Amino acid sequence: MATTTFTPTESERGNAATRAAAGLARGIRREFGYAWATSAGRIGLPLVLLHVVLAIAGTVLAPFPATEFHLLDRFSGPTMTYWLGTDEFGRDIFSRVLSGATSIILVSAAGTALGILLGTIVGLSSGYAGGKVDEIVMRVMDGLMSFPALLLALLVLTTLGSSHLNIVFTIGIVFTPRVARVLRSATLSIKTMEFVQSARLRGEPAYYIIFREILPNTTPVLTVEASVRLSYAVLLASSLGFLGLGVQPPSSDWGLMISEGRAHIANAPLIVLAPSVAVASLVIGVNLLAEGLREARELPKGERTP
Repeated sequence: MATTTFTPTESERGNAATRAAAGLARGIRREFGYAWATSAGRIGLPLVLLHVVLAIAGTVLAPFPATEFHLLDRFSGPTMTYWLGTDEFGRDIFSRVLSGATSIILVSAAGTALGILLGTIVGLSSGYAGGKVDEIVMRVMDGLMSFPALLLALLVLTTLGSSHLNIVFTIGIVFTPRVARVLRSATLSIKTMEFVQSARLRGEPAYYIIFREILPNTTPVLTVEASVRLSYAVLLASSLGFLGLGVQPPSSDWGLMISEGRAHIANAPLIVLAPSVAVASLVIGVNLLAEGLREARELPKGERTP
């Protein structure tokens, strides 16, 4: 008996990516709703949202421009005018911390998004293809993972130079193999399920199966991995700024502020403490959110709040 295969039309193929993206977005919203049902999520999510609000409105809320000098008020302590005091150039520390939120969150989020995008494509494709293709791709990923994250970032930045775009690219390259490994493992377990086999029998192309059938079902893994990577991205971006390979002066990057303020910590400890607390609170918030997402996956369905 002849086997009849179904061949999707061009319009159906064109809509596959749109439907996959919409399904992925719904899944991410659902996962964050589930995280709110956990104690870690209820602490972490407001902390993260607070930093996002500061990143969006920080320059508006700041009482002074981040690079404005007040030479007569150098090393001022906290006052009604300068809430957290001033640095060695008389710049308002509170204004610089608020302005720095925009830089570090945008760079970290963009770098994480790039790493998640590249890692997802590599991991899904490699896991679905299997065989020698999977073996070769994973060996390349293992080679990249053999470099410590900071060392690999230093190698890339010393080659390309320091800029916002290069920092984003560097974070994406560092995270790609790690995300690819996680998504490959998820793909290997999903591709054997019945709905994937049914799509193959219908004659669906590989890209349709990968992005329409498998990708939406990796949402729980993807959201947890993205939140974990974001916390590492904040630390990596801050470390690069501290080492002088991130955003260059007179930027109010938090890592750069800590590096510049070390020499004056005895005279004005808030120069270092303020950006340090900002980095720590953001990383803690993202880690708690990631923990909430993990815990939410283990809750009974009746205790979840979508």
